Amino acid sequence: MTQLIDVSHTVEDGLITYPGLPGPIVCDFLSREASKAHYDEGTSFQIGKIEMVANTGTYVDSPFHRYENGADLSQLELRRLANLEGIVIDARERGRSLGIELFKGLNLRGKAVLVRTGWDVNWAKPSYFDGHPFLTRAVADYLLGAGAAMVGIDSLNIDDIKDGSRPVHSILLGAGIPIVEHLCNLGALPQSGYRFHAVPVKFRGVGTFPVRAYGVVE
Repeated sequence: MTQLIDVSHTVEDGLITYPGLPGPIVCDFLSREASKAHYDEGTSFQIGKIEMVANTGTYVDSPFHRYENGADLSQLELRRLANLEGIVIDARERGRSLGIELFKGLNLRGKAVLVRTGWDVNWAKPSYFDGHPFLTRAVADYLLGAGAAMVGIDSLNIDDIKDGSRPVHSILLGAGIPIVEHLCNLGALPQSGYRFHAVPVKFRGVGTFPVRAYGVVE
């Protein structure tokens, strides 16, 4: 039987995803009670209103996030976002700075490479924002050379946020490789043998947006 395994966080009113960025405001544009005046008796609807920054919850970065002339969300091909063969890299208890030894010898070509650090246990806690695991510049170069189609991680940022050059974002997005950050529940996926999907809304002029990320296990 096919299993669908959700690896994305729930977004809710006030959720802080990244320090310094505001949480979303989730409210009614038209409440159920107010809608009753527009419909027959016993019929009501809710129309929600959301105000948020694009970097909220589990999200995908397109090249436009980093580069002015890079492809935005509307220009990303679905083959870069959906039905990708996936592989989970277990990087738990390997320290903060994750190196290429975790990836050597693995067939990564055309795959969604998802790095499991276990940092998602800190989600929605102050500890999530301090001391997260990240990939190094050398790893980004290695993943590019190995032909990875997408790269994801279950921590605050795929880069060391103390490095203002953001080398991993720069290298991967510069090569057109989407990045998924703030994943979760990667331990529920097998190491390989599944398909991965992380598709955002088709926005023009936007580089990042939340996704419902999930794996399909046959």
